[in-house]
Amino acid sequence: MTPLQAQVASLRKRHSRGASLHLRALLDAVAAVPPAEGVDALAQELSVRIDASEVSMLIADNSGLTLARLARRTAPGKSRPLRAAGEQVLIAESAAGTALVTQQPQVSSDCDGVWVHVPVSERGEALGVLELALADVPSTEILDYLSLAGQVLAFVVIADRRFSDLYEIGQRRTRLTLEAEIQRRLLPASYACEGPQFALAGWLVPANEAGGDTFDYMVDRDRLHLSITDAMGHGVPAAQLATLAVGSLRNSRRRGLGLREQAQVASAHIAQHAASDQFVTALLGSIDLRTGLLEMVNAGHMNPLLVRDGGVRELPLAPGLVLGVFPDVRYEAQRVRLQPGDRLAFVTDGMSERDAAAAEIETLLGTLSHLHPRQTVQVLTGAVLHVTGGAVRDDATVLIVDWYGDQIDQ
Repeated sequence: MTPLQAQVASLRKRHSRGASLHLRALLDAVAAVPPAEGVDALAQELSVRIDASEVSMLIADNSGLTLARLARRTAPGKSRPLRAAGEQVLIAESAAGTALVTQQPQVSSDCDGVWVHVPVSERGEALGVLELALADVPSTEILDYLSLAGQVLAFVVIADRRFSDLYEIGQRRTRLTLEAEIQRRLLPASYACEGPQFALAGWLVPANEAGGDTFDYMVDRDRLHLSITDAMGHGVPAAQLATLAVGSLRNSRRRGLGLREQAQVASAHIAQHAASDQFVTALLGSIDLRTGLLEMVNAGHMNPLLVRDGGVRELPLAPGLVLGVFPDVRYEAQRVRLQPGDRLAFVTDGMSERDAAAAEIETLLGTLSHLHPRQTVQVLTGAVLHVTGGAVRDDATVLIVDWYGDQIDQ
């Protein structure tokens, strides 16, 4: 059994033998082609099995506003002209976008026939949408099968994007500068994640000359690790400084060091390797997934916001010194007990300084509790872009974490 087949084994067990055989056929088709052709292979197999005249994947692009159609081949025996590769589909005005936002299949029809859109997602990461053109409205059995195929496609994309630029290129609406390319590599592979106890999502809107912001997270057996950083300056020097900070923090985390030690080591590394006038602000967090105890270290950064019972307040953390000024500085960890239903928001100053302040992020945050963190980060950064005329002067970055806690023992 291949690693990809092992990943979907649990899904296959929930369905009938017939459906499992279909899944095996999908996996076999993917395994038989190079990584850049995995989506094509799965689409062609689906086309044959359910008699779809067109099958394609729409990938969520890095604007957060549209879906982009990936290039693909016509399935054998299908003569219907394919919709254009690279076509941009607005999330806010389409059945495909509704499937992405609601994470539910959508069935619609037009003069071209019946269209089915199913989400392509895994562990909270909404990668895109699987789109199919059918002759008739699908049965419940077929719709369930297509929903499962969307999950399989998510595994295909997650596995194959390690080996191919196809998906990265498909997500890009504009050309990235060198510093933005470096900055993008510092972010986590997925901008969203879900578990039984939490859901999170982050988003970064780079300035025209990227300003060195990053966010990061990692889930262990018992802990959720979080961070947001802001390297001083702009351009390549800021991206290089951010690389040093994020590299140090990840290295310390993977060595098993606590938050205080992570901050101390990062400060020493920056002081040793960066210019004397360079520094990084950082907010480091760790949530005990068993108890909801949040531990935080503030290194000269903006304090996080806590949304609880409809109100929004700043967590009054005592700020420590920024990273990189004094190599021997000692940091203190502070603790807060999270309650089920709490929402945390980590932001950088690009979300509130200068013109961006007109977006009134704190006030807006209090009205968005009904939205998933994926949608919330889009609304918040969209508000900043709106008031700044579509171009922020400094990177605008946000990381949202919802704590469900009480579901652990259910």
